[in-house]
Amino acid sequence: MIYTLTNINYMILTTSETIPGKQITQILGISRGSTVRARNVGRDIFAGLKTLIGGEISEYTKLQAEAREQAIQRMQQDAEKLGADAIINIRLQSSTIMQGASEILAYGTAVKLN
Repeated sequence: MIYTLTNINYMILTTSETIPGKQITQILGISRGSTVRARNVGRDIFAGLKTLIGGEISEYTKLQAEAREQAIQRMQQDAEKLGADAIINIRLQSSTIMQGASEILAYGTAVKLN
């Protein structure tokens, strides 16, 4: 069931195999979304300074969070094209494409609910 509020669609997203109170009536296939992000010079300068004193490199944390959200959004758009009401078994994966650039992949099973 896609919930709509002022033309914004809300899809059920879960890392589990089931959705409490809902019955999966059809498996539509794999839904996926990805993005590739590269570091930038400004963030690298601050990150380099941070490595000298230690601690979290918040510039990279923010970059990764933005990339995850974009990958999840693209996965959801892919599921909508399939006519899904929900995505179950969601997983996230990251990999290095080249030095300074990495891919975030979000994938799951697009399903119809009753």
